Amino acid sequence: MTRIAPKLPRACPWYLQPFFWNQRRKYGAVLESALLWARAPKVFLGVAFLYGMIDRKSSPLHPILRSLVTVRVSQLNGCRFCVDINSATLLKRGVALDKINTLDTWSQSDLFSEIECIALEYAEAVTLRSSAIDEGLMRRLRERFSDDAIVELTALIAFQNLSSKFNSALGVPPQGFCRMPT
Repeated sequence: MTRIAPKLPRACPWYLQPFFWNQRRKYGAVLESALLWARAPKVFLGVAFLYGMIDRKSSPLHPILRSLVTVRVSQLNGCRFCVDINSATLLKRGVALDKINTLDTWSQSDLFSEIECIALEYAEAVTLRSSAIDEGLMRRLRERFSDDAIVELTALIAFQNLSSKFNSALGVPPQGFCRMPT
């Protein structure tokens, strides 16, 4: 149960209704997280716009890589809602369940490619200890990603930290999108 009551969709401004319609179409329900963001409608619009720019088709980051990073950041921040919804997205993008189940121990697994490993290492460093981002890590990133892609990867990680910390702090529960062990 959330720590603050979400707004009811019908009590939200008219300009948020298209977002709720799209969520019903995509997920079969309005996201509880969105109904909490809707308590600050202008902030909601900014967050939604930023997410749309990060998760666009023309991103230099592969969709599976983006999803792996979002699930890992969500795990690190203890956001059960984010792990649920982002794991469901990973499954839809064709990632095997055993790979998703191993994401929290990716560094000991051979299921992850070299590019996925460096992105996950960077995601953990940004999330847990930004001071640990040294020239060695940046060099390894630059061997696999362009500078523009590194900026996008950093934006994705920062956004997922915002989202998962918001949801975790307010106690947003999983909505059952991905039926898998936690």
